[in-house]
Amino acid sequence: MAKNKTRADARKRRHYRVRRRVIGTAERPRLNVYRSLNEIYVQVIDDKKGHTLASASTIDPELRKKVKGKTKKEQAKLVGEAIAERAKKIGVSEVVFDRGGNKYIGRVSALADGAREKGLQF
Repeated sequence: MAKNKTRADARKRRHYRVRRRVIGTAERPRLNVYRSLNEIYVQVIDDKKGHTLASASTIDPELRKKVKGKTKKEQAKLVGEAIAERAKKIGVSEVVFDRGGNKYIGRVSALADGAREKGLQF
C-alpha cells in the first residue's frame, strides 16, 4: 500500500531534514518561520535554553495597521523588518535561518530579505 504523500507531508519531511542541522544558540539563535495560508509568523529562538527571545507576525497589534491592504509578500517583508529591529533591541545581530520546511520562494524569501535589509545577518 502506498503512503499518502501530500504537500503537508513533504513540508514536514523537509522541516525534519533542516532541523537536524539547524540549532539555535545564545550567540546565534534560530530564526524560525511559520507560514499559514493567510498569516506569517517568525520567532528568534535559543534552542539550548528553550526560550523564544523575540517574535513578530502579521497579527501583531503594532504591525496589523501597517500590513492592512498590502499583498502577502509585502506583509512578509514588513514582518522581517520588524523581527530584525526586535532582535537588535535584545542584542542579537546574527541568526541561523530555519525556513520551517517551506521552499525559499515567495513570502519566505521576502521575509528573509526584509530582515537582511534591517541588518540581521544569516
